[in-house]
Amino acid sequence: MTEWTYICKIDDIPVLGARRVERAHGLDVAVFRNSQDEVFALLDRCPHKGGPLSQGIVFGTSVACPLHNWTIGLCDGQASAPDEGCTPKFEIKREGAQIFLKSAELQSHATDLVRPIAGPARRTTSA
Repeated sequence: MTEWTYICKIDDIPVLGARRVERAHGLDVAVFRNSQDEVFALLDRCPHKGGPLSQGIVFGTSVACPLHNWTIGLCDGQASAPDEGCTPKFEIKREGAQIFLKSAELQSHATDLVRPIAGPARRTTSA
């Protein structure tokens, strides 16, 4: 297995936007590009209510979750105060215009996390 997996060229990621990378197991990874052409990768899940960060607004080195506007740091996945929480980050490598993610992380990092299911809570009754 190679250490790095080719994802895309930097121009395939919109400026101030993201591209989703599907994985065989676990949630997608969001690869972000800011206005300085810096590239970051986080699990595509807000730590608050599981919103898709790839659909958020990128500004500086942060992304605003599209559901409740939580600000998540692209460098570390940490929510900005007063909010608390963290989403897993992924190691990224850039060679010229090519973007790579660490292969081992794509296969195993945060594969146990799921997106919350919206809707009314289910209650079980005892017989």
